[in-house]
Amino acid sequence: MTAPVRRAGVFAVLCTLSLAVPLFGPRVAAVLASGVLLGAYVVTDGPLFDLLAYPGDYEDSRLYGLITFVLAGVALGLMATATSMPVAVFVGTLLLVGYGNLGEQLVRLRTEQSVVRLATFCLAGIVAAVAGQAAAHSFGGNSAASAIPVLVFLSASGALLAALLRDILLRSDDPIVVLSVGLLLWLLAELEPTIGASEVVIALAVTAAFGYASYALETASIAGMLTGVLLGLLTIVLGGYGWFAVLISFFAIGGLSTKFRYDRKQSLGVAEDNNGARGSGNVLGNAAVALVAVLGYAASDAGFLPREPELFLFAFAGSIATAMSDTLSSEIGSVFEQPRLITTLEPVDPGTDGGVTWQGELAGIAGATVVAGLAYGLFPDVEVVGAAIIVAAGIAGMTVDSLLGATLEGTLLGNQGVNFLATLSGALVAAFLVLSFALFG
Repeated sequence: MTAPVRRAGVFAVLCTLSLAVPLFGPRVAAVLASGVLLGAYVVTDGPLFDLLAYPGDYEDSRLYGLITFVLAGVALGLMATATSMPVAVFVGTLLLVGYGNLGEQLVRLRTEQSVVRLATFCLAGIVAAVAGQAAAHSFGGNSAASAIPVLVFLSASGALLAALLRDILLRSDDPIVVLSVGLLLWLLAELEPTIGASEVVIALAVTAAFGYASYALETASIAGMLTGVLLGLLTIVLGGYGWFAVLISFFAIGGLSTKFRYDRKQSLGVAEDNNGARGSGNVLGNAAVALVAVLGYAASDAGFLPREPELFLFAFAGSIATAMSDTLSSEIGSVFEQPRLITTLEPVDPGTDGGVTWQGELAGIAGATVVAGLAYGLFPDVEVVGAAIIVAAGIAGMTVDSLLGATLEGTLLGNQGVNFLATLSGALVAAFLVLSFALFG
């Protein structure tokens, strides 16, 4: 057994101590945490140090990795005992990270394939988190059987976020992962999603299938795939399959448009890197506003926000219409005539930020129309006027993207920042038009 596997096993055991909170109360758990912290501070060399140390710990002969991990667990435990965070979320988060990491390290002995290790981390983390949350419910005197579908949803969401952060960060950054996953699960638990056993299984199967297809077709990197699957799962559970259909239309059509005349784009120097596979930054830049709209819809539907849930539906559709319009206008328009800068209409080189072509503009309008058509067919609240609002929002957002590209991109903003502000503009335009029509229409 290798050192990483032994270290992961010890960390998993330490994570299991989180069950002391629902079993014996926070005071006993605090004593255990204090003992672990004291031991981590005292041990500076020898076999135990070698067992627990990350590579960077040897420089100062201090178990910083273990210390920061325990402190992250303590911080989460304080939230669970002093705020509305459920104790089950605290326990599930620690078990998810601890046993997910152990599962990944064990399978690493057999293969170095990234997808296999990723799947093992998620599966082991989900099983451990569900078991931990169910145990916490039982220790608290509550029946966990009826809550299993929700616990699976929370665990899967946390596992996907943890896997994404671990792909982006270093293995020694697990304290950041623990806190991030805990806060996400707390938010989702507060929304009190209602989902049955068959629904959560179908949601996981559908999102995993689309995610793997995007990776296999090289339209998304591993990080991009994880981001897309997490967004898809949250969208299905908190919004519905109609919301997911609108979201996935962007990922599918946008990803395929990246491959459109890819050789021509390479010769012009405007092709996406990594053979067109989009990473997490690109996915989040285009879909972060849509995710916020989904969360806003769920919060409004649960009574946490005063606005009508339908307003967030239009904000969601407006942001996706913008993302679709911008992607198609740049990916299709870039292979045609020499673009012109949107602010001066002067000819510019292909790939210049803020450069537009009439073919690209038409493609962008078509993209917004596709999103509007889907929304019109899937949502009763989106009538003809609503569909027209979504098209207008998509065009407005696409224009904002070009204007920002011509003025601020490369100096104050990066590409992901421009995408985020553009999709935010599309969402706001859609919401503003809906409110205006309700007041004056």
